[in-house]
Amino acid sequence: MALDSVTAPYVLLLLPGPPSPAVRQLSDVYGPALSHLFSGLATQLKGSSRIAKVDVALDIPQLLSARFQPRAKAFASLQHLLANFYTLVVAASVSSNVDLDGPGGLDVRVFFVDDDDSSQDQKHRLQGPVISLKTLATSQRAWDRAYGLDTRDGEQLASKFSGYGASISYDKLPGGAIGSTPSETTLSSDEGRITRHHAVIVGGTFDHLHLGHKLLLTATALALDPPGEEKREGGRRSLWVGITGDEMLVNKKFAEYLESWEERWQNTASFLRAIVDFNPPVAQTFDIQRTEQPGPNGKRVSTQVAPDLDIHLVQIADPYGPTITEENLSALVVSAETRSGGQAVNTERDKKGWASLEVFEVDVLQTGEADEVANASSSNFESKISSTDIRQRRMKSAKGNL
Repeated sequence: MALDSVTAPYVLLLLPGPPSPAVRQLSDVYGPALSHLFSGLATQLKGSSRIAKVDVALDIPQLLSARFQPRAKAFASLQHLLANFYTLVVAASVSSNVDLDGPGGLDVRVFFVDDDDSSQDQKHRLQGPVISLKTLATSQRAWDRAYGLDTRDGEQLASKFSGYGASISYDKLPGGAIGSTPSETTLSSDEGRITRHHAVIVGGTFDHLHLGHKLLLTATALALDPPGEEKREGGRRSLWVGITGDEMLVNKKFAEYLESWEERWQNTASFLRAIVDFNPPVAQTFDIQRTEQPGPNGKRVSTQVAPDLDIHLVQIADPYGPTITEENLSALVVSAETRSGGQAVNTERDKKGWASLEVFEVDVLQTGEADEVANASSSNFESKISSTDIRQRRMKSAKGNL
């Protein structure tokens, strides 16, 4: 039987929280496990064009507690930890000689779980990227296997996971000692962030979705508050993604290997569902509504993730997108490289007499950090998180040069 006729692996990696968000400490704790897992999956995928899915659940006790409500209080710490973890993922993929997010590679999706029963609340359970451990255990995702660390903390977390009724084969991976309580050393609460956000937006090209995109999209979902006691107009929450239209990309390098807008919104929506929707399959909804109206931001695809949560994917033709056509937006997520865009958006909203958006900044994945913990040269690292490099590899592959 040809390998491509076999379903690609789908695994869960359940990790106890780290004592520090620094890449070096993350590598000490998780590096051996990631390398072992990635190498094993690469062997299974060899000669295949299929992509293995890897759900990484990172445990942060008390993350669902009142201390980190609204969600904005934990945003800076969580996005920093996420950026450094994804940096480690790149380093591990380079050292294991496995591709990411491409044929024969790995689709790694990271989210957070809280294993502390005392801080869990029914309203916070089903929608990620922060969920309870029980939600994960009862999500009925179709994993082939679950993996954890062969450490005391790893075994305790796996025991709790199994105690919630998860019935799945479980393997241990080598890991370093955690050594301290993650919530005490990894997260800080930003008391200056006091606003709850129920309509959050991010923008980008999102061509050949890679870890840099995943970091940005996950951070956007992190800025969106879960359902609460307070009621907002219309009673619904929304996550908006502005995706650059095809006509704005004709001058990109290797433009002929750009994904179409249709492909890009589908890949973006698929990833967001993977980190947001933890409902059991029978409770999931996949209704998709397309809208195409004249004027800016008139072309969009909307999908309902929960009774009160919609994802809107909008084709944009300028730097502002829906930020200047949707007044009810309250927060904008930008990368450190595009922080000036947030200022420009709020200038335009001010001209309309609209409230400014609260701007959340996301770190950039660091080449130098990866080089410290693995044999990951700058060129190897950048090739994993550069849409241009990915398109170039597709071109070479199509021409038979790879």
